[in-house]
Amino acid sequence: MRYIPLDLQFFAGEKTEKATPKKRNDSRGKGQVAKSQDVTTALILFAVFLFLFFAGGFFEKRMLDLVTVPLMDYILIPVTRDTAMIVFIDMIIQVAWIVGPIMAVSVLAGIVGNYIQVGFLVATEPLTPKLSKMNPIQGFKRIFSVRAIVEFLKSILKISIIGVTTVSVLWMSIEHVLSLSLKPVVESLHTAGSLTVRMGLYASILLLILSIMDYLYQKYDFEKNIRMSKQDIKDEYKNMEGDPLVKSKIKQRQREMAMQRMMQEIPNADVVITNPTHYAIVLKYKDGEVDAPIVVAKGVDFIAQKIKLIAKENDIVAIENRPLARALFDQAEIGDPIPEEFFKSVAEILAYVYRIKNKI
Repeated sequence: MRYIPLDLQFFAGEKTEKATPKKRNDSRGKGQVAKSQDVTTALILFAVFLFLFFAGGFFEKRMLDLVTVPLMDYILIPVTRDTAMIVFIDMIIQVAWIVGPIMAVSVLAGIVGNYIQVGFLVATEPLTPKLSKMNPIQGFKRIFSVRAIVEFLKSILKISIIGVTTVSVLWMSIEHVLSLSLKPVVESLHTAGSLTVRMGLYASILLLILSIMDYLYQKYDFEKNIRMSKQDIKDEYKNMEGDPLVKSKIKQRQREMAMQRMMQEIPNADVVITNPTHYAIVLKYKDGEVDAPIVVAKGVDFIAQKIKLIAKENDIVAIENRPLARALFDQAEIGDPIPEEFFKSVAEILAYVYRIKNKI
């Protein structure tokens, strides 16, 4: 059997990992989110035609007034600059009453369509001009990309849906359509408007279903595009938490500074309790200032030997008490008072230390 050697570093840049929360937040800040424009478009169409379905009577009256009022009222008014301006303003108001509600419903549906997909998001980066978008090679690649093919197929499917829906509604109402020429104008307009609203509602519902599937595809494509390699995740971790080597050096420096501060407190201490070779606990007690002795330094092995050396240089009494030294090391932290259970033992040691100092 022959084995083929592989360089595993070749796969280091392969984007196989899910995006981290930071990568998602950064992409969102740049306006890169999972979003289907078809959802917003279909929702706008559905909202508009649904609004027309319930408010059709209001628009029918307004449109009739738009035609009848000029023919019945304005035709008798003398034509002057002032009357022309009055008629013009009145016609603008009448048109606004027709177009305004439809535009308001469209804007509201557009806001809802975007909000249910991406929530509240304000991103200015997509509006920033980029010279890379003018690159003809990149543009050529976008034209023949998988996304372009998907968009082309979606367009064909949407046109087919609208066409089939329109033909189906007309075919189901073929008798009313063929009799339009025999009906009065008002009734013909009413029938045509009703058919239009029905075609719009049916088509928008089908487009809404299609847009949901498109949203799922856009979400899948977005997740695929923001994937990260293992190296990307490591680099992001370094940027967020700092380089581990630098962090270790900082922690080492902090330990050294804490050690220096601890050693500087030893000359002012009262007693050193030792193991005697492995543990050393330095206690300080100021009567009237604190309720219990304070641990100002402690250490094991090499640090314990250093503590005892500094204590000896500064004439600090060292007392050997193996169980007490071990217990204090485990239960008391530097800067904290000793636990209450050790009060009696430590008090006896301090009393002994004070008698020695007084004799000296």
